[in-house]
Amino acid sequence: MLPRRGRLLLRVLAELVGDELSDGLRVLRGRQEPGAADRGPRLRAALESLGPLYIKVGQILSTRPDLIPPAVASQLEGLHDSAPAIPFPRLRPVLDDELGSGWPQRFSHFDTSRPLGSASLAQAYGATLHDGLPVVVKVQRPGVLQTMAADMRLVRRITRLFARGAPVLNATIDFDAMLAVIFDAMRHELDFTLEAANMERAREEVRSPADIQVPRVVHATPHILIQTRAPGTSIRDADPADFKEEERERIGTDLIAFMYRGYFTHRFFHADPHPGNIFVTPGGPTTMIDWGMVGRIDRQLSMSLMMTLLGLAHNDARAVARSWTDMGRPTPWADISGFEQDMASLVPTLHGLSLEHLRFGASLSTLLRYSTRRGIQTSPMVGLLGKSFSNVEGAARYLAPQVSVTDVLVRHTPRIVAHYLEETISPARLGYGLLHATAAVENGLADARTFGRSLTAGELTLQHFPVRRRFSLVDHRTDRRLRMCASALVAAAVWRHLHRN
Repeated sequence: MLPRRGRLLLRVLAELVGDELSDGLRVLRGRQEPGAADRGPRLRAALESLGPLYIKVGQILSTRPDLIPPAVASQLEGLHDSAPAIPFPRLRPVLDDELGSGWPQRFSHFDTSRPLGSASLAQAYGATLHDGLPVVVKVQRPGVLQTMAADMRLVRRITRLFARGAPVLNATIDFDAMLAVIFDAMRHELDFTLEAANMERAREEVRSPADIQVPRVVHATPHILIQTRAPGTSIRDADPADFKEEERERIGTDLIAFMYRGYFTHRFFHADPHPGNIFVTPGGPTTMIDWGMVGRIDRQLSMSLMMTLLGLAHNDARAVARSWTDMGRPTPWADISGFEQDMASLVPTLHGLSLEHLRFGASLSTLLRYSTRRGIQTSPMVGLLGKSFSNVEGAARYLAPQVSVTDVLVRHTPRIVAHYLEETISPARLGYGLLHATAAVENGLADARTFGRSLTAGELTLQHFPVRRRFSLVDHRTDRRLRMCASALVAAAVWRHLHRN
């Protein structure tokens, strides 16, 4: 008999395939094809029913217009991880195992009647320490690790099966690398000691008490996290009328600036800063919670991203094309000149938007669509960055829609550039650069000697490999036959995985 999780996966997949078949029959009968607008809600409901991993994958897909139609992407943007609360007695054994049977003595009050929040990974409860400090106790749901591990294996197997069936598409997208980014980002959500370490690092990077705040970790184990409680309410539920105009603008500016420092200075950022994870209170601090999902990028990617955004801000299409290409790798069939022409048409359009309507997160998604179509493989981290950008921009607009992400970037550019320069002229960086240059010279001389010997001996050969026809990413999103083939591949992978295990 298939395990319960396997039956759920097959049932959800069967419903999606059945809907596709029904749509196909309607088309054959001459009725109007339902289109992506009808498909989006079905896919969103399916991912939400399957749990956190599939929700995160859906959120990343919402930033990939090169993979899914815009109507579906707009539906997946609204994905959120919530689940019906389970009774506290089912979670009590987790507290007993992690904190000991005497854990209630740690608190003067612990509200077990109703959780503050309930998601598929954990539930959070309000409590008070004996010194009067309000805290939040986050308890991981039993069996979550096993479910996530099984889901990760299954998703990876499905992805590899699909990649083998579509090698040209995979060479441009690199599905395995994209999954690796998601899995690595989620790993810290499954071990609360890792999330606690993220919080401590983020607290060190807060510039001043007036800036964004991060809750303090009181105690952490792999399955329990006790942290100070954020004052106020989520920015999504806050009433703008309760805040002075200058305070709303400060909150929006501080949020955007804090994320920019994460992307460009610290290269460590909150990967899921949606409105529910940002708390505000009139006259009080702005607090960013839930540091389980974070992103880390290297210096080169950070600088290329900075140049891309500055190119958008300054209407420099050539700089955008060059820096975006530097963030990835052109495939053998890449059309670089075509991408430069695309940017020459697109960038002035984006630059022409009012500062209030320009969104860097949406702009990254647009660039991604064009680059993939032209055969340029982009760093898989771009999807996570796009998700983070879009989330924080959307959160800031709840209170401060007038704040310009471009203005904030331009104002902080001198500090960011100064940081890059300081890194460049540091003794460690200079030493690394000198070593790299020395190795390049020696390797170049060795290659030149090898070339000379081969030429003299008449052993120099040239190899020619035909370039395959460029894959149309427009066709793959709209072709019903491809969608049906993909569904069949997924179903086969699920069935084979379940019967192997």
